[in-house]
Amino acid sequence: MNFPENLRYTKDHEWILLEGNIATIGVTEFAQRELGDIVYVDISALGKALAAEEVFGSVEAVKTVSDLFLPVAGTITEVNKALEAQPELVNSDPYGAGWMVKMTVDNADDVAALLGSEAYSATVA
Repeated sequence: MNFPENLRYTKDHEWILLEGNIATIGVTEFAQRELGDIVYVDISALGKALAAEEVFGSVEAVKTVSDLFLPVAGTITEVNKALEAQPELVNSDPYGAGWMVKMTVDNADDVAALLGSEAYSATVA
């Protein structure tokens, strides 16, 4: 499985890419494989300030529904609108076109405290 080294990861299988104080968040390749075919993405947190590990939405797969947890505290500034018509982008391109939200991060140091690719890979091996 692919876990890019430029990303940080959570135990809940979300990834985060920090650029300045803006972060892009999605689910890992491992998570999308475990969920199976994703048929719906529900994110209703646009504009909301949330704490780390707070639920910001959910993904619905053929087999199950799973909550999405924010890796760090901040405010959701953008939702990937492409997922409304094409939720399967999460399966086909989890680290690219299948991103879920962008946010302003309250404390960039919190991102550095998350798992690196090797540590995350060890948790799902």
